[in-house]
Amino acid sequence: MEFQTKLIHGNWQGDDKTGATNVPIYYSNAFAHQSAKELENIFIGRDAGYVYSRIANPSVEVFEKRIAAIEGGVAAVATASGMSAIYLTLMNLLKPGDEIISSSGVFGGTYNLLKNLQDYHIHVKFLDNLDAAVLKHEVSEKTKVVFAETIGNPKLDVLDIEAVGEVCREQSIIFIVDATITPPYLIKPIEYGADIVIHSTSKYINGNSNAIGGIVVDGGSKKYSEDKFTGFKHYTKRFGRFAFTAKLRNEIGKDIGAVMSPMNSFLNLVGIETLALRMRAHCENAVKLAEYLSQHPKVTEVNYPLLKTSKYYSIAQKYYSKGASALITCRLGSKQNAFDFIDHLKLISNLVNIGDAQTLVVHPASTICVNNTQEEKVQMGVFEDLVRISVGIEDYKDILEDIDQALKCL
Repeated sequence: MEFQTKLIHGNWQGDDKTGATNVPIYYSNAFAHQSAKELENIFIGRDAGYVYSRIANPSVEVFEKRIAAIEGGVAAVATASGMSAIYLTLMNLLKPGDEIISSSGVFGGTYNLLKNLQDYHIHVKFLDNLDAAVLKHEVSEKTKVVFAETIGNPKLDVLDIEAVGEVCREQSIIFIVDATITPPYLIKPIEYGADIVIHSTSKYINGNSNAIGGIVVDGGSKKYSEDKFTGFKHYTKRFGRFAFTAKLRNEIGKDIGAVMSPMNSFLNLVGIETLALRMRAHCENAVKLAEYLSQHPKVTEVNYPLLKTSKYYSIAQKYYSKGASALITCRLGSKQNAFDFIDHLKLISNLVNIGDAQTLVVHPASTICVNNTQEEKVQMGVFEDLVRISVGIEDYKDILEDIDQALKCL
């Protein structure tokens, strides 16, 4: 199947018993079986099947398989949120004494999660410039994971996935890429060397702001068989390239129980059918708005990766031929100007999400990064006069009119 067809039909051909074309919502805590032996075989992994929705659910499984298919992964695990997807992934890989190297431009919630892992004696090293040359210098024998976002939120720094992935391959380091801002219509990081791809499905995948969720896509890496990943020995022997997913499902995933609900899986499946169509509209509007803002006298700085003035322009061209998603940041000279601009918007909503069909705006310094130090905010590309715009799919004329009238009030 081609991409758009796979979004609609991938891993689901309808319900043979009823003829339903939508995936049924299986609201059942547990699943009955005809014999004790049958249930035992499922528990020990000899047979496939469902026993308890904290472990596996038919509605959730369809969503997992569809995401794995469109990302080019071998398997996927759906979770209760994007943050739980990150946490479960890291705790499936790391032990006390291990080290993570991360881009400093990651989302504020992710930055804090990584920082707080030091309470578990997991060292985290944040790099302002995560490229191959810097990474080679910073890697140590304790480095187990490199973590980065395809495009940082809200720093909008663009990751050279292929170059960083090559260093991770040479050093046998697991390369985790959060691709929330750039869903698989725009890029598939596994093709460029990522071992694991994470999404907060609450954003572009869902597209309608009606279902919190996350997903972990397993690229089927062979690295887990190496000596530095001793906790995977049993799983690599038994499950081969599915080792990461098997361990996640059987250990931390099952123990924590941060699973996606059947209803949220259904809502995400409905949302993803229009992903390609929506992303084309998002990106088209974002480029036009970024170019307009870059010429506006009341805007002191505009950041969008496909602007020629962006220092990430050449990398963005390499990876994002279909568009570099729909986040724009702009600086307005002062915090008061930023607040006045937001307060005068009429069509555009002031809230912390991204990836909705509607255009959204937020002041990161006073919201998602309010608990970070000034030094950390600078690392994340957050300033007191910075506004982040998540460009929606409304008619561009209406977005522009609202932006323009709000800027005139400054």
